[in-house]
Amino acid sequence: MAKVCVFCAVIAGDAPAEVVYADEELVAFLDHKPVFRGHVLLVPREHVVRLRDLPDGRVAGFFSAAQRLERAVEDGLEADGSMVLINNVVSQSVPHLHLHVIPRRRRDGLRLWLGPRHPYNPEHPAGEYAARIRSALDSGTAAGSGRGDPGGDGG
Repeated sequence: MAKVCVFCAVIAGDAPAEVVYADEELVAFLDHKPVFRGHVLLVPREHVVRLRDLPDGRVAGFFSAAQRLERAVEDGLEADGSMVLINNVVSQSVPHLHLHVIPRRRRDGLRLWLGPRHPYNPEHPAGEYAARIRSALDSGTAAGSGRGDPGGDGG
């Protein structure tokens, strides 16, 4: 039996959630295990796993809604700022595209956990990484629907 996507269940109304926004294409609701109270998840109604899987015609609306949610979280909760992020596959707890809007306050105790850092060096020159990314952009694997996989570990 296939495992049911918990976000699809929320979208269908089959799982409980505190919905803060919904339209024909998107739903935003409070994360049930928030980093800070007011942590919102924005998901497309269509089940897609990664940002690259979201149809091109829906990307602008997705990010427009994210921008509105960022303002609402900061203004509505009187937060000093926010953290907006998407995990694709790695560290993605639910395999359904979701964007986090997390309210932040100065000295809130959250340390930037995007580490450890791996700086460029002679063995791993920045130019080589930039060239590989430019090549993927030029080859079209990063254009259009984004459904092509430029290789690598799939993450």
